[in-house]
Parts: sequence; structure tokens; C-alpha cells
Amino acid sequence: MSDSDSSKSKLMEYIDQRIISCKLCRLWESRTNAVPGSGNTKDPLVVFVGEAPGRNEDIKGKPFVGSGGRLLDELLKNAGLERDQIYITNIVKCRPPKNRKPKPDEVETCTTNYLENQIEILQPRLICSLGATALEYFTGEKVMGSNHGKLLKTRKSGIPLLATYHPASVFRNRSFKNLLAEDIKKIPKIIESDRAQLLKE
Repeated sequence: MSDSDSSKSKLMEYIDQRIISCKLCRLWESRTNAVPGSGNTKDPLVVFVGEAPGRNEDIKGKPFVGSGGRLLDELLKNAGLERDQIYITNIVKCRPPKNRKPKPDEVETCTTNYLENQIEILQPRLICSLGATALEYFTGEKVMGSNHGKLLKTRKSGIPLLATYHPASVFRNRSFKNLLAEDIKKIPKIIESDRAQLLKE
């Protein structure tokens, strides 16, 4: 591990510990475990960002470990990607009561203190937003239907962003599965295109 990789890992471990003990907003009161994120902290090809931990994630303290996570693993594999090539986290790090949508002040607190720091440390080549909450946070766009599969730009970091549906939404609407699969299949091509552009520069 290079000094740079070691420094990244230590910074991410520090943020993880802050998240695990966080009491900055009301969500800590009902959580079982905070869920910092998991995956490649050295050089992730992509950072996937969902809305919030669900019931299984709250119990285990790890992101995307339920049925939605298993579906995501399947789609990543079909696209030629593995979990150890990516980092995955959420907009908020604690499960909202009854899986409600995170409130604006909760989003502001968690992203300002944690998510933006995670992205700044990891410096991924691409961010993939999973679901409407993450799409709106990063871009200001609120409609998934007209934005999924498109390459957008994040407002704060300027890192390219691919918008797609949240894996959990597939279990409410099976027609989303093919759309989600096709969007994820675009990731390797986007990354290779980015590499080619860097070589030209």
C-alpha cells in the first residue's frame, strides 16, 4: 500500500468512527447501527450513493446487504464490476424511522459532515446516484424518469454522475430492473472514456 493509499484509508476510518458515534441529528435516537459505507477506499472506480440504510443495513451496520444489495451485486457482475472495485454509501448514514424519506435538515447535517468528506477523500472517477433523493442532492434534478442513464455533473465536486434507480425500487416496480441493469452496464464504458480523455490531455 502506498503512502497515499494508507492516508486515504486512515482518513476514511476516522470518518467511519465519527459516523458510528454520531448524534448530530435526530436519526441516532432510533437507529441500531449507523452505516458509514464500505468498499474500495484506495482508488474506487465508482462511488454509489443511495438514500439511507434500510432495516437489514441498520441491523448489520453495512450498506446494501438486503435484497436490494444482492440485486446490485448481480447487476454489477453482469456489467463486469465487483464490489471490491467500488465504494458504496448513502446520503444519510442512519435509518429513518419506518423507512421514511430523510428530512432536509438530516440530509444537510449528514452530507456536510460526512458524505462530502468521503467523496473529497476518495476522488472517484464517477458517482452513481441510486434513487431520486441522491439524484436531487447531487444535481438538483427531481425527476428520475427523464434523467436515468444520463451523465450529469455534481453541483459541488464537479465529478461526473450517472443517475439510475435504487435497487429497492425494483421490488415495487419490476419494469425498473431492465432500466437499472442497462444504466449500470454503461459504467465501464464511461470510465474507459474518461481514461482515454486523460491520456489525450
